[in-house]
Amino acid sequence: MDAKSRNYLLMNRQALERDIKTSYIMDRMISDEILTLQEEEKVKQQNTQKERAAMLINIILEKDNNSYRSFYNALLHEGYRDLAALLQDGIPAISSGNGKSSMDGMTSYVKTILCEGGVPQRPVVFVTRPKLVDAIKQKLCCLGNDPGWVTVYGMAGCGKTVLTAEALRDHQLLEDYFPGGVHWISVGKQDKAGLLIKLQNLCSRLEHDSTLSQRPPLNIEEAKDRLRLLMLRKYPRSLLILDDIWDSWVLKAFDNQCQVLITSRDRSVTDAVAGNKYEVHVESGLAHEKGLEILSLFVNMKISELPEQANCLVRECKGSPLVISLIGALLRDFPSRWEYYLKQLQNKQFKRIRKSSSYDYEALDEAMSISVEQLNDNYKDYYKDLSILPKDVKVPTKVLCILWDMETEEVEDILQEFVNKSLLFCDRNGKSFHYYLHDLQLDFLTEKNRNQLQELHKNIVNQYKKHYKLNTPVPSQEDCMYWYNFLAYHMAGANMQKELCDLMFSLDWIKAKTELVGPAHLIHEYVEYSSILDQKDSTVRENFQEFLSLNGHLLGRQPFPDIVQLGLCQPETSEVYQQAKLHAQRERGAFYLEWINKKSLKNLYRLVVRPHRDAVYHACFSKDRQRIASCGADKTLQSAWRGASQLSRKLAISQTVTW
Repeated sequence: MDAKSRNYLLMNRQALERDIKTSYIMDRMISDEILTLQEEEKVKQQNTQKERAAMLINIILEKDNNSYRSFYNALLHEGYRDLAALLQDGIPAISSGNGKSSMDGMTSYVKTILCEGGVPQRPVVFVTRPKLVDAIKQKLCCLGNDPGWVTVYGMAGCGKTVLTAEALRDHQLLEDYFPGGVHWISVGKQDKAGLLIKLQNLCSRLEHDSTLSQRPPLNIEEAKDRLRLLMLRKYPRSLLILDDIWDSWVLKAFDNQCQVLITSRDRSVTDAVAGNKYEVHVESGLAHEKGLEILSLFVNMKISELPEQANCLVRECKGSPLVISLIGALLRDFPSRWEYYLKQLQNKQFKRIRKSSSYDYEALDEAMSISVEQLNDNYKDYYKDLSILPKDVKVPTKVLCILWDMETEEVEDILQEFVNKSLLFCDRNGKSFHYYLHDLQLDFLTEKNRNQLQELHKNIVNQYKKHYKLNTPVPSQEDCMYWYNFLAYHMAGANMQKELCDLMFSLDWIKAKTELVGPAHLIHEYVEYSSILDQKDSTVRENFQEFLSLNGHLLGRQPFPDIVQLGLCQPETSEVYQQAKLHAQRERGAFYLEWINKKSLKNLYRLVVRPHRDAVYHACFSKDRQRIASCGADKTLQSAWRGASQLSRKLAISQTVTW
């Protein structure tokens, strides 16, 4: 190892030993072929986390420059960005003529760009498909400097995502054609509210280094405009990757004259957008030899040494990379069960998942059933709990800690078992881990446990209530956004009508949620769950839905308006008004204004209470002390009066006059 790199490790050794968890760092370094299994065992034998970190650093210090690069990239990948920054200046120079490391042909530049862009890593077991990878690269080069679309399409489970990510691991491609970087977003099947959340998250990610924090865009058009400006001004000549696109209307939100690569099962998905278009078709199945290669890597055998059942297994898996990987993971743990798994695939009749799509569920359903059956009984129950997770959502560890009432480390151990068996996926880009199911796996679980879904939804709601009691999550908590986005979904799934009404008809919940994501998602939930909310009467739901619809333009402002004051402007027959009045009466030290001439005013819903937006210059009472007038730097004149017949002191602001 270079002296400079060695010195950076030694200088920052104390910080590294204090903070890193070695297990996931070592997984990465083993996949890079830097660390051996014997060295991993040596580290694990140490008693404390600090001692394990110290042993790992000692081992790295005895190795070459590649070990430093691998350790640095592992820190980036596992979310230790601050620690990686301490080592960045010590990264050894690339000595080979083409600038590639000897580990896997990828430069540090490529690894950093892909990690920052959220590009998925290679699977632990990976086989090359060079013709398809080269075809994707060629189409990306065809874009040149012009805006356009590259569509990688094919059947589900055929490897579109893996192949696309592999094509991006090319230094020359990124440097020459996309120097602005790459930005990966997993889209999936979305409605408009779901798409808005995806766009909000992408804009937030692209604005991460901005000195001014902006509120999330409130609608798809606003998000589209903000994304266009970000791509034009901050990320020119960058590539946007939209993974798993189902509907052509979704693409219109990303039609911003930039360069986009999409993966989809639908070849015609780009018909609705403008620009140059290129296509790469991924075959629905692997070649027989590639299937054997995957099995050989899982069981650590040469292809020529595989038993005769291997050929039959590959044929029964129908060439699906996902199915072959599931079977391979099982054989890795039980290498003597070739005949058993072959018979399971040939003879056992599993219930097929029936859905109006072009997915070939048959082989996947069989492999999924076999994989789940291999779990011990406790793990089967935990895996069944995942049946009620929303599609295309990466769930933070904390949510599952609350669901299972366990410590983080216990939950991560359980989930890692699922990940190892290809039953779950883990996203480690960031400070915490997020887990998600492939949509086919989730469909399988949903169908398998259909009769128990209501109880499973009820369980997660009860665990949430037990954990938070009467409180609500705060933005600093990693599980906060999950609950605000999906707590109502779980209550509806459990048919918990009372709890759902208490939640959706709560001004406190509305205030907290709209401050985070705006009113659009809440309005969508009122429509989505109206059949449950309206079991007794639709009036209350309509009151709240109308309140949000009419005040949405105010709820997106900064500073956030007082929602109680907005509620007091509603008609007195509205449930929103009744709740706002109770809140106002309970608040001590707060000053609220109420309309006293509502019945004489037409189009009341158009009236809103707007305090001066700048300094107030003058204010004076009328001679009878019943009226007050004020003016300020915002160039508005406002007047108010007190109703003599009111039992308590109430003020009402008339319409603002601007001069």
